[in-house]
Amino acid sequence: MGTDQSIILETRNLTKTFLGFTAVDDVNLQIQRGHIHALIGPNGAGKTTCFNLLTKFLKPSQGKIFFEGKEITGDQPADIARKGIIRSFQISAVFPQLSVLENVRIALQRNTGLSFHFWRSGSSLKPLDNRAQELLAEVDLADFAQELTVNLPYGRKRALEIATTLAMEPSLMLLDEPTQGMGHEDVNRVTQLIKQVSAGRTILMVEHNMKVVSSIADRITVLARGAVLAEGDYAAVSNNPAVMEAYMGTSQGELEGAQA
Repeated sequence: MGTDQSIILETRNLTKTFLGFTAVDDVNLQIQRGHIHALIGPNGAGKTTCFNLLTKFLKPSQGKIFFEGKEITGDQPADIARKGIIRSFQISAVFPQLSVLENVRIALQRNTGLSFHFWRSGSSLKPLDNRAQELLAEVDLADFAQELTVNLPYGRKRALEIATTLAMEPSLMLLDEPTQGMGHEDVNRVTQLIKQVSAGRTILMVEHNMKVVSSIADRITVLARGAVLAEGDYAAVSNNPAVMEAYMGTSQGELEGAQA
């Protein structure tokens, strides 16, 4: 790989086939450090499969993956996380019967080496409280610290997931459908939150909501049938006739409203 320090993650000819079906087809990505990079496309375009390849939940059929200039194609999921690639999922992944603060504190345990020391009392984790409070403030949840997570509105739960992701000190955050299933108010809140926490960080996100993508993404890669259809800023991809066609609409307005 080259020595371009501005590129934090690169894929070369990344391909995944399932019983003859090609879900990801010769995909070349370059994720620039400090950017919000969106991966979009119609249903079945291969976005989540691509995420699963990057985080090693799936093994590529062909191609290579590089992170921070080093090949990680053969690494295991835990190795990927330790290197600083941290992923959130479409389905909420928080502990509902713990408080908001406790959820973040558990995530902070990862860097202490005490993640599996279940015999320790809760008081042993008190030194993590200040950092947990700082992270909650960063995602506008400081006032909810002692609330049981099960009682949080859906949009706030997604904000908590972002806080727990930040607790693991990612070099690269992978956000899978961060606004899926949200009402308008929550979408706006989480969109601004992603923009807010992106300062000094790199984010790669799969997102269906084009208004979200247009407002915060620095660069967009469009997938269709597993292959890269277009890449560029929002103005470039939204005016690309092939992209409009892929989204089943022939007008820019239809693309902007698509929830593909």
